[in-house]
Amino acid sequence: MATKTNNRINLDVEEAPEKVTPVKPIIVPKYDIRTTEVTIVGDAPLICHAWSEKAKKMMLDKQMGVPNEGKEPKNPEKDFEDSLYHLPGGGYGFPSVAFKSAAVTACTSMGKSITKVAARQAFHIVGDMVRIDGTPTPREDMVRIGMGTADIRYRGEFRTWSCKLMIRYNARVLTVEQIVNLLNVAGFAVGVGEWRPEKDGMFGLFHVR
Repeated sequence: MATKTNNRINLDVEEAPEKVTPVKPIIVPKYDIRTTEVTIVGDAPLICHAWSEKAKKMMLDKQMGVPNEGKEPKNPEKDFEDSLYHLPGGGYGFPSVAFKSAAVTACTSMGKSITKVAARQAFHIVGDMVRIDGTPTPREDMVRIGMGTADIRYRGEFRTWSCKLMIRYNARVLTVEQIVNLLNVAGFAVGVGEWRPEKDGMFGLFHVR
């Protein structure tokens, strides 16, 4: 319709309705969380190196600027005991994250079948520590520290050992067979503990029984 105002003609133009784009619903894939238990058997001695309370205190004192009181005389027996992961109810353990880290690292040997990111998100090992079945014995090693200085370290090792891993996993990403395969590759190529293959050593090897 046209209207005349002050000798000007205004045309009323109806605007076309704005096109509304339909919103697509976000579909989140469902998880399929399952639990399985696998038994790990050591193929080479497991060397432990837990952070002792003395070492943690020295580190904290250095960060806080507390004067260094000097090195205490070495106590091989205490160093051996401090290197072990003692469980609250008795016995010995080992950080469960070490086995997961080994499995994730082993993805580099698996080609493109599974990536590190996918493996890291697809399964978890229940608990902070896994119980190690075995008897620790002390070992003495010569090591090189900063600036080529040599030192003697006393640590505990399990020459014969095994443990059980309780694993929660997303079955839509990994199967039990894939997890076992990852752990077997990790046990051969990566290892856990001190002087493992990942660190140019030959300790901490294992396989799934």
